[in-house]
Amino acid sequence: QLQAYGGGLVQAGASLRLSCSASGRTFGYYTVGWFRQAPGKEREFVARINGIGGGTVYADSVQGRFTISKDNAEKTVYLQMNSLRPEDTAVYYCAADRTLNGRSVVASDYERWGQGTQVTVSS
Repeated sequence: QLQAYGGGLVQAGASLRLSCSASGRTFGYYTVGWFRQAPGKEREFVARINGIGGGTVYADSVQGRFTISKDNAEKTVYLQMNSLRPEDTAVYYCAADRTLNGRSVVASDYERWGQGTQVTVSS
């Protein structure tokens, strides 16, 4: 399992940093993605970081505001969220692509989902 934490209640314009901790010797080879799910909506892709090379991809809605990064030694992936908006309110999850060093942005291609962490942005 990957465990996401670091969520909270903040005002619009504030920042939060989410963390995703993992276990396993091959952590560094797996692509890790952040997804979010707001009430009544489907789970949507937010960002991913490739296992090898560390390339990143972002959803258009967070491009320029969110930054995904990782520390292989700590087996942790981070999501720095700046300029938060009320529409960013959701439960945020991290997961690993089923394919080693995968390139997917589709939730069904990911596994090892944890419980998620709630992010609430007030206006």
